[in-house]
Amino acid sequence: MNATMSLEEKKHYPVMLNQILSIISPQHGGTFIDCTFGGGGYSKAILNYPKTKVLAIDRDELAKKYANLLEKEFPNRFNFFQEKFSNLDKLISKDINPRAIIFDLGLSSHQLDDNKRAFSFKSKNFLNMEMGKNKNSAYNIINGLDKEYLGKIIRILGEEKDGRAIANKIDKYRKRKKIETSEELASIICEAKRNFNQYKKNPATKTFQAIRIFVNQELTELISGLISAVKLLSNGGLLVLVSFHSLEDRIIKNFFTLYSNIKKNPSRYLPAQEKKYSLFKIISKKALIPESKEVDENNRSRSAKLRYAIRNDNSFFYPNEFINKYKNYFNLESGKI
Repeated sequence: MNATMSLEEKKHYPVMLNQILSIISPQHGGTFIDCTFGGGGYSKAILNYPKTKVLAIDRDELAKKYANLLEKEFPNRFNFFQEKFSNLDKLISKDINPRAIIFDLGLSSHQLDDNKRAFSFKSKNFLNMEMGKNKNSAYNIINGLDKEYLGKIIRILGEEKDGRAIANKIDKYRKRKKIETSEELASIICEAKRNFNQYKKNPATKTFQAIRIFVNQELTELISGLISAVKLLSNGGLLVLVSFHSLEDRIIKNFFTLYSNIKKNPSRYLPAQEKKYSLFKIISKKALIPESKEVDENNRSRSAKLRYAIRNDNSFFYPNEFINKYKNYFNLESGKI
């Protein structure tokens, strides 16, 4: 079976692909790292340029199916690792000298469309929400976590103002019977939200985001992944990230601000300081967004934001200021709050 046809038949849409290709310039060749392989859209597009190599990573077992197709088509230019991208620097040697490292932080179309994964509000399957290599499922979290802690997760990771009310409703329900499906959970959340019929989005959207983030430890994965990527990049290497909600984008923006040429001086009255402790050069402070044509073709891309930076020649140092800024996320996702 033709690999290209197989990927296209699945209607996988790599978000902001044209903008990413214009940034990373694969026509000049080089090695690229695709940290969120998914359905292989980015990797395939890069490999279409003859002088390129791609090292791809994904924690999801499903991704291996698509990776096998590219391994057959590009046996000498493509390698796949089924692992979390937080382990990026342990998987790949610094001698590789990648031209760019790319993260697409959203759920893939395959994950969203697979009802067995229970990411959908309408799924009647087991309450899962696992991306791969997980310690817990959404079922364990929803049915076993203390209601006060559950409320914090919903409020902080979902930015849901009704987090406590939703957690109380869930707790009341689960005392009668276990909550087993996404459809069941979504219904309970709607009951907890006042005037839920007036919402443009499904009222369970923010809570589902919070549970999914917690189950997959997505924020601490992102923070660790950023640090791992910096270790691998050398002077001129690009770090490119596409995010889909404000928590992710805020982490990326702060990381680039703290460790780039745009970090502010302590005082406007002092002379500009040499950025000895910077790691990147930022071309633009403003995030790129999808073109209107892409949003029309793939509505799921509407919330995407793309940020990128260029690694400078300063030696790597551990970004303690960044870690300390987000210590609450590490505590929350590890169960210490």
